[in-house]
Amino acid sequence: MDNRNEAREFLMSRRAKLAPDQAGVAVSGHRRVKGLRRSEVAALADVSIEYYSKIERGNLAGVSDSVLDSVARALQLDHAEREHLFDLARIANGAAQPVRKRKAKAWAARESLTRSLDAITNGPAFVRNGRMDILAANALARAFYGQVFDGPGRGNLARFNFLDQRSREFYPGWEAAADVSVAILRTEAGRDPHDKELHDLVGELSTRSDAFRSRWGAHNVRRHGSGTKNFHHPDVGDLTLTYEGMELTAEPGLSFLIYTAEPGSPSEDRLKLLASLAATARQQAAAALPAIEASQEPS
Repeated sequence: MDNRNEAREFLMSRRAKLAPDQAGVAVSGHRRVKGLRRSEVAALADVSIEYYSKIERGNLAGVSDSVLDSVARALQLDHAEREHLFDLARIANGAAQPVRKRKAKAWAARESLTRSLDAITNGPAFVRNGRMDILAANALARAFYGQVFDGPGRGNLARFNFLDQRSREFYPGWEAAADVSVAILRTEAGRDPHDKELHDLVGELSTRSDAFRSRWGAHNVRRHGSGTKNFHHPDVGDLTLTYEGMELTAEPGLSFLIYTAEPGSPSEDRLKLLASLAATARQQAAAALPAIEASQEPS
């Protein structure tokens, strides 16, 4: 992705979102500019209008951390937005140049990581990357996200969100879920602009989904740490789950997420039912396997 264009559009979008009264800027008369003017951001950041204009044109190479901090404060960037700005500056300064290397092997979960996932039995637990591919999951997560794997999503949460109509039932608050999905991808694009698979995913979704394309243009970013989400699972119904997301120290760029239900709640009962249904389905599949293998043997 074009780092300079990304920085320019990101900063312009943040400036447009910040109303003068939010920034403590006195205004009078008619304003043609949505949000703050460049001169007002420059004054708030204590830099010249010429220098801020250069920054907003996407020229982040050589901009000091102290100036980036000042711009972040002036634009009232949240933690994720500030990190995104610093990621863009890091890349502009040559910290993410592509390196010629052999084609990487397909990622596979370490046995210890798989055991850790399987040890969690009371809630869906899974590992995903910044492109929102589910890379590894415990049994309950595979049952919970069954639709993500068996349709257009092909194991990718963003693709499921925008290309599978079932997602609009799975996420009762679909609009908010869609916003978060795109914001996570935007954050990843700032962190690793040379990720070809991410380029391909964004291109696919932009071509096939108007809802994705409009959100991608908003330049919102997000870190996925913790919170509460509502779901409607096709087998067990409504679920309200809290989640915790942790970065894997041994696997940079990957996140370990766990969903849990409040003890004694209807959601906990429904998660237990889902776990029981999934266990029964696995047992039935295991029982049927010998008969299938026998039927395939040559006579």
